[in-house]
Amino acid sequence: MRLMISFASLLFSVILLQLSSGGVGPLDALSGLTLGFTKAQVGLLGSAHFLGFFIGCWWAPRLMGSVGHSRGFAVFTVLGAIGLLAHMLWIDPYAWAVMRIASGLCIAGCYTVIEAWLNAKITNDTRARVMGGYRIMDMGASLVAQLMIGVLTPAHYVSYNLLAILCCAAILPLALTRSSQPETPAAPRLRPGLAWQMSPLAVGGVIVAALSAASFRMVGPIYGQEVGLKIDQIAFFLATVVLGGALAQLPIGWLADKYDRRWVLIWLSVAAVGSCSVTMAATGTGMLGVMLAAVLFGFTTFPIFSISAAHANDFATSEQRVELSAALMFFYALGAIASPYVASNLIAAYGPGALFAFVAAGHVVLIAFGLTRMRARPTVEDKTPYVYSPRTSFTVGRLMGRFRDRK
Repeated sequence: MRLMISFASLLFSVILLQLSSGGVGPLDALSGLTLGFTKAQVGLLGSAHFLGFFIGCWWAPRLMGSVGHSRGFAVFTVLGAIGLLAHMLWIDPYAWAVMRIASGLCIAGCYTVIEAWLNAKITNDTRARVMGGYRIMDMGASLVAQLMIGVLTPAHYVSYNLLAILCCAAILPLALTRSSQPETPAAPRLRPGLAWQMSPLAVGGVIVAALSAASFRMVGPIYGQEVGLKIDQIAFFLATVVLGGALAQLPIGWLADKYDRRWVLIWLSVAAVGSCSVTMAATGTGMLGVMLAAVLFGFTTFPIFSISAAHANDFATSEQRVELSAALMFFYALGAIASPYVASNLIAAYGPGALFAFVAAGHVVLIAFGLTRMRARPTVEDKTPYVYSPRTSFTVGRLMGRFRDRK
């Protein structure tokens, strides 16, 4: 308990950040529809967020090296707060897209600072407990952030003000901590080719993971509204997907450690295709059927990134793992930038079911690619432990690396 209290300021900042950033995506989607934005314009907002996220992942370690952890954190939270507060001052989809770039910068930059700070303070003896608390706080706050949509009025300045207050409040725990500011780590080199060199299948997996998560997270509210869900029901719909993803970590991790990870990835994608079909069919079965389908969708799609990352790390050395993590995040960001805009256009053209047809198509391609890669080379026998991999920053590999080195 004393250990967790010593990291309470960092973990409390994580909670506040996740509540703010996790709420703005679905709020923007519902607000945009309320204000008459087209579905394509709403999808553009999601793509803009991940463009800002990508820029923030690259820029944050360099800014942190120039001004330090605390000032760097303050810069990124201020950018996020400005992006939120400006929404109701300038109602235009393309202006909102610029504001969402600021929100993406905020979340990537703040997580980079927090994870660098955590990595500098924890030891091998405390790493498992601290990271367990970190992941629980992150996932729990993400789930609550989706539920907040049920009480935030779309296209209302109060809703955006509340999210901005949460974003600003995230500065306070870090600013008031008595813990000394750690040394700034060197920024990881961004070498996308390293991920392809280690495992082309892992690259395909993280892109499909981005396609699934980013399109649903940013465009899911459009789907919910199109199939007749009320705003509070949309909130539960989004939250149950996060819940399904959290429930999947333990059993899927056990399978990934016991069996060939390529087969686990392939069969999980087969299940994801099935869950997409179930979700599309569940729209006429009532609220309970929709929620159960959402849990299944989260259960089958959420672990794809972590399994792909674990498979790539099986072929990497300890010295390569930080750069490999950054490379995988690079490919995830590329998929996340493109998928909300594509998915929203598909919904506009073919109806709400096109969202899950789009996700299912991505998993079909991953299945085919996985079967092809099975013939290219054998898998390794001495696997690294499966680790849930947060998709938060290019520097998260430093936190995860020690877990993977434990054979």
